[in-house]
Order: sequence, then C-alpha cells, then structure tokens
Amino acid sequence: MRLGSEGLLEHCLGKPGAWQDEPWEGDVVAKVSDKIFAFLGSGDSVGIKCGRNREEADELIAAYPDDVTVMAYIGRSGWNTVRLGGSVPDDEILELVDASYDTVVAKLPKSRRPAASDTRAD
Repeated sequence: MRLGSEGLLEHCLGKPGAWQDEPWEGDVVAKVSDKIFAFLGSGDSVGIKCGRNREEADELIAAYPDDVTVMAYIGRSGWNTVRLGGSVPDDEILELVDASYDTVVAKLPKSRRPAASDTRAD
C-alpha cells in the first residue's frame, strides 16, 4: 500500500508537539510550536525542508528529478515539493519529513521546543 496524504498527516501529527493548521483555505500544514515543518495542502505531494540551503536541497532533486521540485516561494531556503506515489520510496519520504521536523525544532528557542512526551491535540 502506498503512502497517502492521510497516512502522511498521521505521521506528522505523531511527532512531539506537532499540530495541524490550515493557515490558507484548503492548505493543511503540520506545525511544531508556530513553525511549519510540512505542507500537505494538495494531497498528492508534501512540501518539506530538505536542507540548510538550496544547494543541499538540490541533492534530492538530482536523485529524483521527476518527483522532487523546488518549492514555490520558499525554495531558496531549502524547501522542496516531493510527489507522493512517485519514485521516492515511502520510507524515504517519512525520513525526509522527520528530518524537516528535526530541522525546524532545532531552530526553535529552547523554551518553545517540545518535550519528547509532549503531544498537542487541537
């Protein structure tokens, strides 16, 4: 069974302190504190932080040119769009989401980082 948008959202919300938001009508995102770590809006792809900069994020595009693209508007900061159901294996997509979450959490002030047991249900 292929990873779908519901399974991906469930994975995102299983992260400590993660919660679902809809900052723009119809565009679901996963946040930790007040920062987005995954854009899940369209349902057939996920936008995630794939590197500290564009050069690092481009490595994933080079590996999967048909299914990974620079994310609109924030791509210069290392964000990519990864198509679900394409050549990127599901387990790798989950690992990329985990890395995006970890990157965002690491940039939060220590006072706003979730504890490992923290779960938020809105």
